[in-house]
Amino acid sequence: MPDVKLRSATASDLPSINAIYNYYVRHSTCTYQTEPETSESRAAWFAAHGPGHPIIVAEQNGLMVGWGSLSRFHPRSAYGRTVENSVYVHDQYHRRGIGGAILADLILRAGKIGHHAIIAGIDAEQSASVALHTKHGFKQVGYLSEVGFKFDRWLHVIYMQLML
Repeated sequence: MPDVKLRSATASDLPSINAIYNYYVRHSTCTYQTEPETSESRAAWFAAHGPGHPIIVAEQNGLMVGWGSLSRFHPRSAYGRTVENSVYVHDQYHRRGIGGAILADLILRAGKIGHHAIIAGIDAEQSASVALHTKHGFKQVGYLSEVGFKFDRWLHVIYMQLML
């Protein structure tokens, strides 16, 4: 994808990050959040990330077409070298390799930072996300039945893991 540029996110990217994310809050089970993210909570999320937990964006022709992040998996210190990944692609830019480029970049960054494992929690209905993670070496390590409730139905989570 020569026309897609990946770079570290800045605070000025937060409105676009939020716009992409909030589409999925309203229309998809790929996030279990049920209320749109506010600009204040997105700013707090951004502030909680840093060199050890990067946020990246994908741009095409000056437009943000996706973003991804590595976040703390768990607050207890012994989990410090395990991260959870997030990948979101603008709803009008699916099937162009953008999600794969973002995930590959996050995996590379995680290894360079010194993380040991990446965890992905994926709604069981999100077969494209499961396939994307499988393509990048993630293995299914868990399945949790009916742990989410959104759009008036129970949802199941597949946990996938990549050892670095």
